[in-house]
Amino acid sequence: MNIYEQQTSNKRTTMALLGAFFLLFLVLGAGFDYFYLSFDPAGAQPTYVMNAQGYYEAVNTSPQLIPYGTIAALLFGVIMVLNSVFNGAGMVLRSTMARRAVSADPAEQQFLNVVREMSLAAGLPPPAAYVVPDPDVNAFATGFSPENSVIAVTEGLLRTLDREELQAVVAHEMSHIRNYDMRVMTVAAALMGAIALVSDFAGRSMRYGGRGGGRSSGGGRGKGGGPLVLLLFAVWVLLVIFAPLFSRMLAMAISRQREFLADASAAELTRNPMGLVSALEKIRAAVNPTRAINNGVAHMCITDPRGSLIEEKSGFAADLLATHPPMEKRILALKMMAYQKAPAGA
Repeated sequence: MNIYEQQTSNKRTTMALLGAFFLLFLVLGAGFDYFYLSFDPAGAQPTYVMNAQGYYEAVNTSPQLIPYGTIAALLFGVIMVLNSVFNGAGMVLRSTMARRAVSADPAEQQFLNVVREMSLAAGLPPPAAYVVPDPDVNAFATGFSPENSVIAVTEGLLRTLDREELQAVVAHEMSHIRNYDMRVMTVAAALMGAIALVSDFAGRSMRYGGRGGGRSSGGGRGKGGGPLVLLLFAVWVLLVIFAPLFSRMLAMAISRQREFLADASAAELTRNPMGLVSALEKIRAAVNPTRAINNGVAHMCITDPRGSLIEEKSGFAADLLATHPPMEKRILALKMMAYQKAPAGA
């Protein structure tokens, strides 16, 4: 897949990601309408309650004809997407306390020079260069388009890597910008936060709300509407509980797919795969977490900022929980690009 095909693929993935998240918003909002706000487009439906004589009698309820919960959830999702388009990069930078790189510092001046070099090699406008005040070794790119993109590195990375390694890391992040990976990841980060808020609101409503006639309580459809409604209610409750996890796993899966391509694109830009190998080996050796970078931005970094060793593992659990592919596999792929012999048993 060449760069243009990859850009097209990433734009399609962005739309598919938006569709998946909006479907999640739709289901969460619709469930809240149905089970808590008595939404019923068909009109009033009888609810059966037990009278003083011990017999069930039909009582007509006043239905809610407008799906307020669904509309609110979808509007919230649209607002979060628009916010990520216009303010996504700024939100990410503020969350990491990143600051502009300054030419007065020799290490940061070198970083600025390397960013300009790699932007010329990639044929892109120079992205803004930021420094995250953290001693760990990490980097990420963010933004919605190459014209408003940002590359941020930690203070620890500037101190740990030499110029050749720094160039390789910047080329890796420049590849995310060139391939529009950072658009997908920035939108995913915003929507993950939105899903968490909507899920939290629905969860609180289940604990404290819905006692005044909602279908999930007091003899309505949630409890007396038959097995199918009970099953749907149970599925909706599970979705409310696990929606933040599902959205995070989706973002992680997309992130893992793009790291190998960014590594290969970085080697193409620098013509030096071993520079990135050396950088990744130093990053791998730094096992401390990047405390300035929170979990919501983890999938955007060159390595997992949690300092977790799950990236070193393979298998089902790693595929679900890791934000990046195993570092060993990434290094091996780069060494093979440099025509180095793979180690025995690899």
